[in-house]
Parts: sequence; structure tokens; C-alpha cells
Amino acid sequence: RHISITNHDVVQWNTDGRVGKIRVGFMSQVSPDGKTVISTFAGPNLDVPSTFYVRNFTDYRFLQVFYPTRGILEWYSRETLRRQPLSGADDPAYVQTDGVWSPDGKTIVFARAAARDPHAPGQPLAASANDPNETQLKYDLYRIPFNDGRGGAPERIVGASENGMSNSFPKVSPDGRWIVFVQAKNGQLMRPDGKLYIVPFEGGAARLLRANTWRMNSWHSFSPNGRWLVFSTKARSPYTQMVLTHLDQDGNSSPPIFIDNATASNRAVNLPEFVNIAGDGIDEIRVPAVAVYELMGQAMKLEEKRQYAQALEVWKKAVSLDPSDAKVQNDLAANLYLSGNPAEAIEILRKAVVLNPELVESHYNLGAFLMQQGHPAEALPQLQTAVSLDPRFPSGEETLAADLSALGRNADALGHWRKALAVAPKSITAHLGASRLLCSSTDDTLRNGAEALTLASQANDLTAGADPSVLDTLAAAYAETGQFPQALRAAQRALDLANAKGDASMAQGIQFRINLYQSGKPFRN
Repeated sequence: RHISITNHDVVQWNTDGRVGKIRVGFMSQVSPDGKTVISTFAGPNLDVPSTFYVRNFTDYRFLQVFYPTRGILEWYSRETLRRQPLSGADDPAYVQTDGVWSPDGKTIVFARAAARDPHAPGQPLAASANDPNETQLKYDLYRIPFNDGRGGAPERIVGASENGMSNSFPKVSPDGRWIVFVQAKNGQLMRPDGKLYIVPFEGGAARLLRANTWRMNSWHSFSPNGRWLVFSTKARSPYTQMVLTHLDQDGNSSPPIFIDNATASNRAVNLPEFVNIAGDGIDEIRVPAVAVYELMGQAMKLEEKRQYAQALEVWKKAVSLDPSDAKVQNDLAANLYLSGNPAEAIEILRKAVVLNPELVESHYNLGAFLMQQGHPAEALPQLQTAVSLDPRFPSGEETLAADLSALGRNADALGHWRKALAVAPKSITAHLGASRLLCSSTDDTLRNGAEALTLASQANDLTAGADPSVLDTLAAAYAETGQFPQALRAAQRALDLANAKGDASMAQGIQFRINLYQSGKPFRN
């Protein structure tokens, strides 16, 4: 009767650290057996600044438009405490969202559309819901076997796809016979024109529910016996209200039955769910876990403003509320390091990797900090753990490669530079790291001037010829291939840029290499 949601009840999607500090698990759904959660994530291989179209309006009747334009389905296991992509619903060419379970837990029904950027360059801002200037996205419904997390081939649901409309937010009836979904012109969920449709689970002719009101019908949920549906509407108020409808054996719905006086007249009721307990089964729901997240949000905002001292005090408060949260410990350590307290930061991270051995971010930060403080041998196992936990972690591969070079293991380092390039083909750091080894290593078996020149030229294209470090590396690659006139031209441009930036140390190094090239000698390091 008295529910309290503590920190130990919270699923922290970002326990592996793959998505930085952003904690987004969109439209999460628990499996029927309670062991697994399916949700929408940006995905570890999506190098984009944003994956949601969001607009806020002045018209309080429809204050916000919010829907994902990129994303994949991932599933989280309560047994392993890890999440991983669901094969067949993890294609970055599409946005895959709104995943829900069939009653037997064997199938996932989800919405899919061609992925696109949330906001195109120069796109006018929408002024209201259904403004033509909204980013246009029409979802189709698909189903895919869960297959114990292995996934499979997605199958389009006839009647809820390719109909010129956007089909989203599916819910499967408890008997597995029907899918009720929202259909609108664009986007999903709280749409002024949103209507509820019902379609057979295997696909077929979709029917408009009789219960639909004239404005916004969404956020629906089946009763445990499948005979009732609850949903939200704005038909009688700008604040959403709950509505019931009865469904017969053939999926025909009754007229809408409004649930009046569920809350104050100026408060919204959304995302209603049936709970199969007695009417007096819950007296209160308290959420002390929110306090930690409020503090984390405050600290992050301070860090964005580079107010690290103030942020540090907030992180300390967050840690005091939940000392067992490795993510909070990791963020505190990062702040301490940026504030000039490396020794204290490293000690905190040593505790964090014990608290949560699966947190990629803690292993990575501990390894990176140890390396930067001159302890490459001690850093090595932490960086190796980080990339083993997340095989698609370009920064981890790059830092590990640099650490291996510091240990004199250049052949191993080159392998990790190449792994970083495979994961992040546009990484300037990875291009330069690999190119420098290939053109300037003292190990004759490692050098490959042609490959070094290709990588350095690609980096120069990516930086539009305006980066002195890239030009310096390009010059070294030219010299390794015996093209000394080209090496001198690239090095001179690098020197000019370094001088313009006032970087005397870089300029001195470039001048040293220019002297080598003038003598017809390549650079060795």
C-alpha cells in the first residue's frame, strides 16, 4: 500500500557508459515474465548530436511535439544488468521505437521509419502541432521475434503500415489477437488528429475504434482481461482526461466513457495503465530516488557553464545520498580531475570500478587519468577492460593505442588505431595516430608510407587543410614516401598555422622536421 521507489529500484540505462551522460530509454516496456525490458536508444554507433525532434509551443493545449527520428531497440536483462541491441531492430538506417511485447513474450511489435536528422539545416521552426514545418516522419508497424534476445527478421504489419499515415504506439491485447495503435498524419503520441485503430495481430484490415473522440486519442492500455481499453483525450479540455471503452470478442469498441474527477480540472492525466489489484491497494507512491537525479542534473548544468567548483559540491551531495552508485562516483571523479585533484579522482575511480565492474566509463576514465599522470602500465588493464566491455568505443580504442605506444608496444597500438578507425571512420585522432606510426616508427616492419599518406590525406580533407597537427603528419607521410617537395610544402603550412596560433612548442617541433626534409631525411620517432 505504501510504495517507495529508491535508488536500488532504478534501472540506470547508462551503466556501461556508452552514451555519455545522457540517460534516455524511450518508451520502455517490461516483458511478461518480468526479466527483460525493451526500449529505444540512440545506439552506440550513431554519431549524431540529437535523435529526437522536439518543439515547444506557446499554445498550452498542445505544448510540445516530441518523437524520435533515429534510434534502435535494445533489451536489458535484469539477470545480467546489461543491455544490448536487438538484431533486426538495430538498423541505423531506420528509427525503431515503441517496442512492446506479445503476451507470450516471444514477439516484439514496434514502429519503424526511415531515419533522418531531427532538424534539417535552414528548416523553419514549427509554430504549432501539425505545422507543415515539423520534421515529417511516418512510422509503420513491424513485428520481430525476440528469440531469447537474438532477434530476427522484421515483418511489416499489414493494415498498420504503408497507408500514407504515421502508425505508432502499438499495444497488444492480452489474448494476443489484436493490436491497437495510434494513427496520425505525422509523428506519434500526443497529436491533435491522433485516432485509435485496431488490427489483427497477424495483420489485416485496420478499423477505427468507435470510442475515438474528435481531438487527440492516445496513450492507451488494455485491462488485464482484455475487455477494456483506457486512453487519453483532449476532447473536452486542453488538459488530457482518461476515457474507457469496452471491447467485445470481435474487437468492436463501445462509445467513449469519460472518467471524470480523476484529478483537478487544471491537471493532465496521461499514460494511464491498469493495475490488477484492489481499488484501495495503493495509498501512496514516494520517489526518493528522484533526489539523486535532480542533483546530477544540477551538477551537469554547472559543468556546462564550466563552474566546476560549484558542480563539485553538488556531486558530493549526490554521492552522499547514494554511495553505491558507481556512475555518480565516476562523475564526481571526473569533476575532481578537471578541478586539478587527480590523485583524489583516481582513488574514487578505483572504488567505482569495484562497485560496478560493468561501467565502461569508470574503467576508461581510470585508465586515461593514470596514463596522463605517467602510469601507462597501470592504466593498461583498465583501458583493455573498457574496450572489451564495449567493442564499439572509438575513444577507448584511441586511448588504449596511445597507452600501448607509451609502453613501446607499437604493433599492438597500430591494431587499436585501426579498430578505432573501423568504428569511427571520421575520427581525426585515429587517422593521425595510425598515420604517425606507419610513417615514423623506428620499427621497419611497421612502416607503410603509402597507407600513412592515405590516412593523413583523408584527415587533411576532413579538416579542410586548416589543422597544423594534420599537416605536420601529412608532411611526415610525404617524406616517408620520398616526396620531399610535397613534405616541405605541407610542413611549411603547418608551421605558419602553428605560429599564427602562438603555439611555440608545436612550431619548434615542425621546424625540426622541416630541417630533416630539407636534408632528404624522413622523420623517425
